Amino acid sequence: MSGWVKIAGLGPGDAALVTPEVSDALAEATDVVGYIPYVARVAERAGLTLHASDNRVEIDRSQHALQMAAEGKRVVVVSSGDPGVFAMASAVFEAVENGPENWRDLEISVLPGITAMLAASARAGAPLGHDFCTINLSDNLKPWGLIERRLRLAAQADFAMAFYNPRSKSRPEGFVKTLEILREECEPGRLILFARAVSTPDEVLNISTLAEATPEMADMRTIVIVGSSRTRIIERQGSPILYTPRFTPE
Repeated sequence: MSGWVKIAGLGPGDAALVTPEVSDALAEATDVVGYIPYVARVAERAGLTLHASDNRVEIDRSQHALQMAAEGKRVVVVSSGDPGVFAMASAVFEAVENGPENWRDLEISVLPGITAMLAASARAGAPLGHDFCTINLSDNLKPWGLIERRLRLAAQADFAMAFYNPRSKSRPEGFVKTLEILREECEPGRLILFARAVSTPDEVLNISTLAEATPEMADMRTIVIVGSSRTRIIERQGSPILYTPRFTPE
């Protein structure tokens, strides 16, 4: 088969954060598949067809990409951030596993990208400088009970935590519950970073404490990073530095 599928991460928003590997794949592609706002970030050109689709159709989107590759097309499936972090790589492989046998013989590769979590951490300093975990707070694909259990265990283990999809208009109560759980498990002075629209003109960084944090500080464009008990802040002129030391005493 001459076709291929490359599952690419477009980074958090700034075109300068798209990797050269991803740019090269887009230059070679005949077709680009993805969620509407991500496909909109790909420049139109002769010989390239853009296939934008709505959210929550990841498997249909993946099947479409794989079928086009089986027909000899060069297909890039785009995600924001990194395609392996709450994004399209898993969906494509799920489609491969459950699809026609010939899809397993396709050339398929995953091209990493800079995640919103890592971009937010870098903007603030290094709050993820020691052990950390990442939790998607959306209960669209998993039950809330599982999210709550993971939150409590991560807080009890003293991980720094990065939260994706913290608060949507349709389910604002999830982040209210998240703050309540953190207040039960962590001290009031625990530092929290609210990083909205990182690397875009709308970027806003807000460092708060758990005691001062409110649900309204987050929306679906916000990455929330909760520090560990060791995370600290360096006050200075201009923006403060938020970081977690690498050394942890016994």
